Amino acid sequence: MRFELDTTLTFSGDIEVAEDDVDRIISIANDDLLRRGVPDQVEDGGAQVKESAIQQDNLSLKIVSDRYVRAHDAVLRLKKRLNQELGREYHVGVRKVKIDHYTIEFELDRGAKEDISLPYVDNIDIDGKRCEINISGLTEEQLSKNYVDRIINRVEEKIKAQYYEGKEEMWELLLKSEEKDMVWKKDPTEVMEEKGWIKRGPTKGKWFYRPEAAKILKTLEEIAVEEVLEPLGFQEVIESMMVPFDVWIDTGHMEGIPNEAYYVSEPVTRNPDEWEDIIDEIKITQKVPLEKLDEMTETPKAGICYAQCPVIYWSLRNETISDESLPILLYESTVPSARYESGGRHGIERVDEFHRIEPVYIGTKEQLVELKENLIDRYRYVFDNILDIEWRMAKVEPFYLQQAGGTEEEEETDLGTVDFEAYLPFKGSRENSEWLEFGNLSIFRKYTEAFNIKSQTEELLSGCTGIGIERWATAFLAQKGLEPKEWPEGFNEYFGEMPEGFDLL
Repeated sequence: MRFELDTTLTFSGDIEVAEDDVDRIISIANDDLLRRGVPDQVEDGGAQVKESAIQQDNLSLKIVSDRYVRAHDAVLRLKKRLNQELGREYHVGVRKVKIDHYTIEFELDRGAKEDISLPYVDNIDIDGKRCEINISGLTEEQLSKNYVDRIINRVEEKIKAQYYEGKEEMWELLLKSEEKDMVWKKDPTEVMEEKGWIKRGPTKGKWFYRPEAAKILKTLEEIAVEEVLEPLGFQEVIESMMVPFDVWIDTGHMEGIPNEAYYVSEPVTRNPDEWEDIIDEIKITQKVPLEKLDEMTETPKAGICYAQCPVIYWSLRNETISDESLPILLYESTVPSARYESGGRHGIERVDEFHRIEPVYIGTKEQLVELKENLIDRYRYVFDNILDIEWRMAKVEPFYLQQAGGTEEEEETDLGTVDFEAYLPFKGSRENSEWLEFGNLSIFRKYTEAFNIKSQTEELLSGCTGIGIERWATAFLAQKGLEPKEWPEGFNEYFGEMPEGFDLL
C-alpha cells in the first residue's frame, strides 16, 4: 500500500522568514514523528516529506507513506508540530489544510468485474488486482474523520459485492419437519379479501385487518409470547417508532437499506400563521399543495422503524451491564415496521407495513449459544404442536450483513443467522416452489461493539429473532385454511370463538 499526498498548509501569516525552522521541523519529523506506530522490525516504514516549498503564507508538501502511517494522518501530525513550534517563535499557525492531490495505491484480493465510482473521489483505476484511487478537495475535517480509510474500505466492499452470490445461494438446510397434509392450495390473502376479513389500506402496501383477521394475528402474537418468549424469561419493552439517522448509521442500516426506508420530516414551524396559506388552499381545493408543503417541512433526519432492534441497542449505548443481569432478554411488539417493497409486494406476507415481535438478547457467547438452542426448541414446539405446519430451518447470510451491504462470512458456525421457512402450497410443489421465510434467529458481535455495550468481566455478543406476525399467519393459513374446524386443537385453544364480524351491503 502506497500513499502520495500533495497538500498545501495555509498559515495565519507569512512564514518565509521561518523557512530554516520549517525545514528543521520537517527533517526531525521524518526521523521521529512520522514513523511513530511503525513496527520495530520494519525498516524505512512510515511517512516521509519528500518535497516542501514556502511561498508567503503557504507551505506546499509532498508526503509519501506506507500503510503504517498514512499520508493523511502524517499531515495532521505535522500540522500540530508546526503550530507548536512556529506559534511560540513566530506567532503563526496553520489556518487551513488543502488537499491538492492524493494518490493511493494498493493490492486487491481480486479484480473488479465492473467499474467503481465513489463520492469524494476523482477516479478509481483498477488494473487486475492493482487499485489506484485519486482524490482532491477533501477538507481537513474530512481527513480527521477518516474519510480516506472509509473510501478504501468501500472500494474493497464494492468489489466483494460483485462476487457476492446472494442469500438464496448461501443456504444450508439444518432441520426439516415431516411432510404435512395440506387443507387447500389457495392464497389465504386473496380469500380473506373476498370474505371481507381484510381490506387494502389507504396507501400502497398496507392492509386493514377486520375482526376475523385481527383475531388470528393477535392469537399468533399471544402464542409467540406465551410459548416462546415468556418461558425463556424475556421481558417486554416499548420504544419509539421513529429512528434517527445516527442510530441507523451505527447499525449499518443507513448504508444498507436507504432505498427501503420510510423517512420522517418535521414541520419547519408550528406557528399556525405560517401555515395559513396551505390551510386556505386545502379549504378551497380539497387537495394538499405538495410544493408548498415541501417548503414547510424539514429535510428528513429520521426514519420510521425498519426493525425494532436498533433502538433497543441504542437504549443501552455506553452502558455496563452487571454480570448478575446477563443475559438481558427483551422484546418489543408495539411498533409496526415500515419497508418500501415497491414491486415486491404480495399478499399480507410482503408489505410496506407489518407487525412483528422483536426479541433481542445480550450476553456472553456461552449464554447466547445456549439461548439459541432453547429458542429453537421453543419454536419447534410451537410449529410442530400448536400450529402443526410444515417448516424447515436453514443457515443463511446474517441479515445485518445483507442490510449493510456486507459480504463477510461468520467465523464460527455457532454464530450467524438461521431462517425458519414454511411451505406455501398455493405456490406449487415443495421441491420447486419458493418457501416463505417467516422467522429468523441471529447471534453476532456487531451491535454490542457499535453501541459500546459492555459487561463487568466478559465480551458481550447480541442477537435477535424476528417474529413477523403476518408471515406467521400466511404460513399457518396457507396450509390450514380459513375454517376453524380444520385448525389444530392447540391453535384453537388459544383462538377461542371466531368474532361475529359485520355484514356490508
